[in-house]
Amino acid sequence: MTAEGLTAAPLAIARPLSWIVVGAFLAAAMLERRDEDRARAVAVGAWLLFGLFWLVLVPHFVLEQKSIVEGTGSILAAPLSVYAGYRLWNGRDSLFVLTRAVGIMGLIYLPFAYVPFLEANPARRFLVETVAAQTHFLLNVIGVDPEMVRGVEYFSRDRGVDYTYRSTFVFPGNARPITYTIIVACTGIGSMAILAGAILAVRAPFRRKLRALAVSIPVIYGLNLVRNVFIATAFGQQRMQWFPGLLTSLFGTTDEQMVSYYIADRLLAQFGSVIALVAITWLVVRELPEVVTPIEDLLYLLTGSEYDLEGALGSSTVRADGGEE
Repeated sequence: MTAEGLTAAPLAIARPLSWIVVGAFLAAAMLERRDEDRARAVAVGAWLLFGLFWLVLVPHFVLEQKSIVEGTGSILAAPLSVYAGYRLWNGRDSLFVLTRAVGIMGLIYLPFAYVPFLEANPARRFLVETVAAQTHFLLNVIGVDPEMVRGVEYFSRDRGVDYTYRSTFVFPGNARPITYTIIVACTGIGSMAILAGAILAVRAPFRRKLRALAVSIPVIYGLNLVRNVFIATAFGQQRMQWFPGLLTSLFGTTDEQMVSYYIADRLLAQFGSVIALVAITWLVVRELPEVVTPIEDLLYLLTGSEYDLEGALGSSTVRADGGEE
């Protein structure tokens, strides 16, 4: 099988599987208060399917996206999901919070990411084109003025449709014109869905959840625009043509114009996004200490050790009525 076939087939499996997985997580969340035993069984099944979902996506992130962060994340997520199901089955009930969080994350993210008819999805088009227009405005502010056009055939390889959103920036380039396309992954919706899912999943007064959303979602959105401007400028103007021989070998390409893109996006921006998400999570915890529960569970799954993040971060103790002691 060709490399293209290896990466196209996983996506064809992952899209429908993602909806089944999210449906299972949400079903477990709805059952939790009425029938905990049945909810546990459904949740464990959801975690096992979630592990399969990430396993299926490993070739896509490693071979096609050539992303160190996403590739490593998908490789780790597969066994960790299975382990989460195992721990929940054996009585770690705090994982019900993480189960609810994943279901809500998926419910927010999937309508923008995995739908059958991409061009007929007005929410996706609005989000992508809005982010692209704002990125273009900021590029103009700093004196960078690429042409913005309706897109390259980004999706035609594996879905047979034209990517017609007005979200592609065209730069002169060196050997030939360079195109940088804003897609749904460039909108920040993934990071926003992660934090919104964690915030909405915990048991806490809604007003404090709103405060937590208010200190996180706008910050993520703004930082994502900065990220897009950084990548567009570095790639479009070829500002990071460092170690071209090494980078083209590392990422498996013969196109030296891609070196600036891989450094700006795959190395600097993606690792920076992880650091930014950790910092924003700290702000959320200050407003909504209950969010430490799923975070502590994630750390437990990763390391096998228990953590007291609320004490370490100095979060206020919250009473059942939402006040602070």
